[in-house]
Amino acid sequence: MAISLSQLTRASAPKPPRILIHGVAGVGKTSFAAGTSNPVFIQTEDGLGTIEASHFPIARSFEEVIECLVTLYNEKHDFKTAVVDSADWLEPLIWAKTCKEYGWKDLEAPGYGKGYLATMEFWRQYLDGLNALRDERGMTIVQIAHTDIKRFDSPEHDPYDRYVIKLHTRAAALLQEHADIVLFANYRISTVKADVGFNKKVNRALGSGERVIHTAERPAFLAKNRYGLPDTLPLDWSAFAQGMPDCLQEALVSH
Repeated sequence: MAISLSQLTRASAPKPPRILIHGVAGVGKTSFAAGTSNPVFIQTEDGLGTIEASHFPIARSFEEVIECLVTLYNEKHDFKTAVVDSADWLEPLIWAKTCKEYGWKDLEAPGYGKGYLATMEFWRQYLDGLNALRDERGMTIVQIAHTDIKRFDSPEHDPYDRYVIKLHTRAAALLQEHADIVLFANYRISTVKADVGFNKKVNRALGSGERVIHTAERPAFLAKNRYGLPDTLPLDWSAFAQGMPDCLQEALVSH
């Protein structure tokens, strides 16, 4: 079929965002997601604790995660946000599914990284399910992930450590690309010069306990957004929603 100018379209109302939030342990990622508009949690770990929110039973297999997505797609409901808690606990379920599908003992069995490459088929199947909820059911997507510190080998500077999503490199890259917003959650930290004697001063970190989300990438952490958000916001869903474009705010604010 030939392409013609008659097939051109203009963007209509913006779709709900696909959000990926990672951060240090206990900072409040799950509480942030629980503040979204009418959320339902797809759990691969018991991250809710005492937080009251609608949730499926904890998924013990990749198939159960997909079943949750299919249920939300097919059945009538008024949930506005699908929350996956967490992506890194989903990863071993995808590894197990891949090994079962190919008859491997583990992902190292085929050698040369082929096992991890094969997992991409199931990661994409999972992301297709999230896209269907967003595109056809109008749901905001929030994926929660833990963070890790890894050495980054820059081609322009000396290597340095940075916070990254706690996933295999291929999976992390795929989820980052898929997300419209990648948030890094941490405690706000400032540094001061401290005198240690002998005319020497050192930098010491001071934490106020304030929890924040970063929306733009820095050498120390991975983050991004496609909406012109402020670089730093309180770790609070209402504050985040108010920073989004006006055309999306009403859909994102909990009622």
